[in-house]
Amino acid sequence: MRITDLLKKDGIALGVSPKSKREAIDKLVALHQKCGNLKDQAAYKEGILAREKMGTTAIGMEVAIPHAKSEAVKAPALTAITVPDGVDYEAPDGAPCKLIFMIAATLDGDVHLEVLARLMQMLMHEDFTAKLKAAKTPAEFLKIIDDQETKQFPDEPKAAPAAKTGYRVLAVTACPTGIAHTYMAAEALAKAGDEMGITIKVETNGSGGAKNVLTAEEIANCDGIIIAADKNVDTARFNGKPVYSTKVADGIHKPKELINKIINGEAPVFHSDKKVEAAAGGGNDSFGRQLYKHLMNGVSHMLPFVVAGGIFIAIAFLIDTFAGNAGSPDFGSVNEVAAWFKTIGGVAFNLMVPILAGFIAMSIADRPGLLVGLIGGFLATSGATFPLPGGDVPSGFLGGLLAGFVGGYMMLGIEKMCSKFPRSLEGIKPVLVYPLLGLGGVAVLMCAINPIMGIINNAMTNALKAMADSGLIIPLCALLAGMMAIDMGGPFNKAAYVFATGMLASQTDAAYMIMAAVMIGGMVPPLAIALSTTFFKNRWTEEERRNAPVNYIMGLSFITEGAIPYAAAHPLQVIPSCIVGSAVAGALSAIFGCKLMAPHGGVFVFATMQGTWMFYILALAIGAIVGMLMLAILMKKQNK
Repeated sequence: MRITDLLKKDGIALGVSPKSKREAIDKLVALHQKCGNLKDQAAYKEGILAREKMGTTAIGMEVAIPHAKSEAVKAPALTAITVPDGVDYEAPDGAPCKLIFMIAATLDGDVHLEVLARLMQMLMHEDFTAKLKAAKTPAEFLKIIDDQETKQFPDEPKAAPAAKTGYRVLAVTACPTGIAHTYMAAEALAKAGDEMGITIKVETNGSGGAKNVLTAEEIANCDGIIIAADKNVDTARFNGKPVYSTKVADGIHKPKELINKIINGEAPVFHSDKKVEAAAGGGNDSFGRQLYKHLMNGVSHMLPFVVAGGIFIAIAFLIDTFAGNAGSPDFGSVNEVAAWFKTIGGVAFNLMVPILAGFIAMSIADRPGLLVGLIGGFLATSGATFPLPGGDVPSGFLGGLLAGFVGGYMMLGIEKMCSKFPRSLEGIKPVLVYPLLGLGGVAVLMCAINPIMGIINNAMTNALKAMADSGLIIPLCALLAGMMAIDMGGPFNKAAYVFATGMLASQTDAAYMIMAAVMIGGMVPPLAIALSTTFFKNRWTEEERRNAPVNYIMGLSFITEGAIPYAAAHPLQVIPSCIVGSAVAGALSAIFGCKLMAPHGGVFVFATMQGTWMFYILALAIGAIVGMLMLAILMKKQNK
């Protein structure tokens, strides 16, 4: 094994100015931690200090080589610093140390002794140490070592770089719903890798779970990992590897740029022990972007409860309608079969807010945040207050959002507060201290804010009812439907959808009308494009026409993302056309009085609508045709 196999660029710091031996040790240990060489930084440092108590590791000639074998070391490694002004390291010749190497070794084997012997022999050459002290960059520092080692030990040839087994670049894609963006980004990255001659493997975190999962061996052998995701993914497995984190849309639109980030060494090294950084997906996101990802993590876990529960409740209303009970005060629960569906659907709906809050908090604070978020969300739905902890003033969806975010960051504060506990108490913190303090904190929080949030929640519900009675619900539905087409799966789209699904919990006619408008707004863009490529073929390229028929299926299935490739290629023409078409469809849906309890499914849940579903289809057709005609006007004819 050569010295350059153990010493990496990130483990070298040139021109540092420690004021003492202890500060120099702290710097070298921190470099090991930065490179991902350690399991436990504090335990390794204890080993270094214990070795220094036995006698200084300074060897004279302005050089020191502190070293330790420890179970806290993952694999043998080196770090190095240069100290131009020197530091007192208690050297036997009394000279200050200006060149310091630190060896980290595992308990098995004597690799550190081999490296120590090799270094000692090389450092006996004053011209060699002088060159190291004068090095300007880590790359130059490594080359000086490599050249000297090759010159001094010619019988041990330089090892050829190990052949890469597996993939040069790995990637993970994920979007909140796990339906379209996830797989489109994966396909774009894979296609770009083929064109660039770069081997790449992409793991998809879709609605059906993770597929094409990255293995430990593949992670160890790759050059780096791309995370193109709008929700959190498991990043602890990437500890010590270069990781570049970005939004899922960049995986679709900028795949080659992302691959080059890894190939060119522009991705930062990821360290899983930094909880806030891990939650942010690698540490290169803005605070606003982090909040969005935390929210989307909660939404992605909440959606199955909303969708399945909503469809069960819608089936209950459909059964009671066929049974002739539409006018009954207990509509939806009169027929025994209908009552069964409504009860089961209600259970799923009641879990919606706790799940949302729980996974927002977990995204922020990892597993300790789950309890805080779940309990906070449940207390929001039950309406716990100090006088009536069993429930009085539900704060609903808004209270759950607040519980998730505040509870998650509160748990981070609790973890930080407990970080000074003795190491002997580490085992009880996650099973006793964190849950106990977290439960108490979120209970006080929710009992305090539920009355306030309950007032706001009731005001919103009453405002929606008033809008429905006054006719103002129509422009609101048009606005929300139009938002679904602005970015087709992005923040605007998700904001409209989350608002609609959140209001479903109120079980009011206004909420059902909003849900119908939002769904129809998401269905129009793919249908408008599919119609345009069918009836105005000269506006599109041959490849665009060939790929368009699938948009009929995606549009009817409420998968807005089918329009993304066309919006990306022609944003100034496609996006305005889709917004107008969706807004028209949403307004018509409200005018026709269409009400939808099922928050997903497209044409497959039309039969569960309250109101005439034929009018809903009419609104959808008109909106798609309006979008198609606008595209015909805005798109230029293609040259043959």
